[in-house]
Amino acid sequence: MTDSTTPGAPGRTVLLRRGEVHSPADPFATAMAVEGDRIAWIGSEAAADSLAATADEVVDLDGALVTPAFTDAHVHTTATGLALTGLDLAGAASLPDALAAIAAHAAAHPTDRVLIGQGWDATRWPERRPPTRAELDRAAGGRPLYLVRVDAHSALATTALLDLVPGVTDLPGHHPGGPLTGDAHHAVRRAADASVGPAQRAAAQRAALRHAASLGIGSLHECAGPEISSEDDLTALLALAAAEPGPRVHGYWAEALTAPGDAARVRALGAVGAAGDLFADGSLGSRTAHLHAPYADAPHTGTAYLDADAIAAHVTACTEAGLQAGFHAIGDAAVDAVLRGFRTAADRLGIARVRALRHRVEHAEMLSAEAVAAFADLALTASVQPGFDAAWGGLDGMYAERLGADRAAALNPFAALLKAGVPLAFGSDAPVTPLGPWAAVRAAAHHRTPEHRVSVRAAFTAHTRGGWRAIGRDDGGVLVPGAPADYALWDTGPLLVQAPDDRVARWSTDPRSGTPGLPDLAPGAPLPVCLRTVVGGRVVHDRLNE
Repeated sequence: MTDSTTPGAPGRTVLLRRGEVHSPADPFATAMAVEGDRIAWIGSEAAADSLAATADEVVDLDGALVTPAFTDAHVHTTATGLALTGLDLAGAASLPDALAAIAAHAAAHPTDRVLIGQGWDATRWPERRPPTRAELDRAAGGRPLYLVRVDAHSALATTALLDLVPGVTDLPGHHPGGPLTGDAHHAVRRAADASVGPAQRAAAQRAALRHAASLGIGSLHECAGPEISSEDDLTALLALAAAEPGPRVHGYWAEALTAPGDAARVRALGAVGAAGDLFADGSLGSRTAHLHAPYADAPHTGTAYLDADAIAAHVTACTEAGLQAGFHAIGDAAVDAVLRGFRTAADRLGIARVRALRHRVEHAEMLSAEAVAAFADLALTASVQPGFDAAWGGLDGMYAERLGADRAAALNPFAALLKAGVPLAFGSDAPVTPLGPWAAVRAAAHHRTPEHRVSVRAAFTAHTRGGWRAIGRDDGGVLVPGAPADYALWDTGPLLVQAPDDRVARWSTDPRSGTPGLPDLAPGAPLPVCLRTVVGGRVVHDRLNE
């Protein structure tokens, strides 16, 4: 694990007072004391008077809300930074808009060896199709261009870029008339990534980390791997995060292991697990998620990248090495293969050993009731992204287009997972969906399928404490004495206790229950604004006195 901050000065005490402190230690707290890199005390204004004289610094919150800093449990940091600083087509409203943005970017970057862009989603365009290769060639002025789809599981490339990758036309996933997938996509991506120099990479990483800190994010789980980034990218990010103030970065390396000894190489990279985007399948948008039944809009069932035997071998090797394992699995067939692999490893090693390492599954979107029960039995963490439902759910969304309304309505069953006792860790998969933890909490509380909604409090916990628990730590993501001093200050309106169903939550919403409130996250309500982010007692973002 690499933390991006130097701890707060030993023994230095900071007292925060006259605010609202979101803490289970005292639901009515208005003050908090921090000593060094740890929370030292939570309490009332009257008690704060006795600490003020000896504190090294007193912060007048002036009514601001104090919460634990968020953790984003699934991020691609460099790609997020490149989207923030470069060509991002997420806002393109049509195919002509996208082509115009590409041409403008090419003109503004005449010296880039390979133009890199991301975020396009033809399902949002009136033309309902991606650019042809000829259209891309014209927009890019004949230069190499790599343009990854919003879900990162397919991409477009110009002729000039394909010419830089010998043999790409013979690889699986090369489609002359459409986006690249599979091995062809990975080969082209590697050529594009190789064009990003150390300075450009570092600038992108800094931009992403600064942006995360400005949103009250104190920790990121970087999901790296040979099919999504590179060893150099991961090690450079961890080194940067260790050297400069910013969010903590916990790296995952998604490479399949076959023997316990393989874990040494993963640990040598600085990774906390052989997990993250170890692909069992692809994505629904690119029609590469592996399904039991064919897509509603295509005569196939997607792509399986790993079978149950390979999954079992990886889980067994990781468990024997004491290393967290995990997989990317979206389609129901992929999820079932992952669960069969975990079950086989549990039969070999004993289920207690498998449970103890808190192995995880990323995305886990298409879950049957039996799959939810298996997650709970195997103590698997579901690392999920509420922004996916906000972006593509609903009767008219991309999910319904790909799967039909009935299957789409079953996706992302957060309430069923919580009811079964499955640990949840929320993230964004940025740049697939933007960094934005309060938006994610709102998306989970207002899921497009009402039966999958969870309370704001449960969603908030999944985006704070859930991320810490997902890396095997139970001491963070909560404001209690002794916890790491990772917290954020917020400008927000009145605090509420919001539940998805008033019939079962009346007591928790009654002020007499002492349940700590959170900002109003009703659709259309303004989201809280981050005033300060502190990681390990060190300020990493500050606009408190602006």
